[in-house]
Amino acid sequence: MPLNVAEREAFLAESHIASLAVEAGDGRAPLVVPVWYDYSPGGEIRFLTDGDSHKARLIAKAGRFSILAQRVSPTYRYVSVEGPVVRSTPTTLDDLTRISARYLPPDAVSGYVQGSDLHALVTFRMRPEHWLSADLGAVS
Repeated sequence: MPLNVAEREAFLAESHIASLAVEAGDGRAPLVVPVWYDYSPGGEIRFLTDGDSHKARLIAKAGRFSILAQRVSPTYRYVSVEGPVVRSTPTTLDDLTRISARYLPPDAVSGYVQGSDLHALVTFRMRPEHWLSADLGAVS
């Protein structure tokens, strides 16, 4: 059963590790990698990565990417969204702290942020354009 707009946006706003997919070029399957991300209903999807990474270069070239967030415990649910990159900027301390705080225990965020090379990171922002979602019910 597809999720309605409010359900899919609320689900995507939860702290799931997403699978990010981006076109990898002729003769190649898409690159698919796990990422931490940030999303608020009605807004852009943000994630950060090393600006020199293969993933960053592919996203810059393609100009768009997809992410898939899923829950594998009952009820199985997923949201997949694809859209254009609307901005890529050097990662700010606020970006790094906000995204890290979605995934790490509160007492670990500061150490993680301090140990990160902020100057090597870039934050990509994607405007959700195409959505797929489902709640497949309880697993029997």
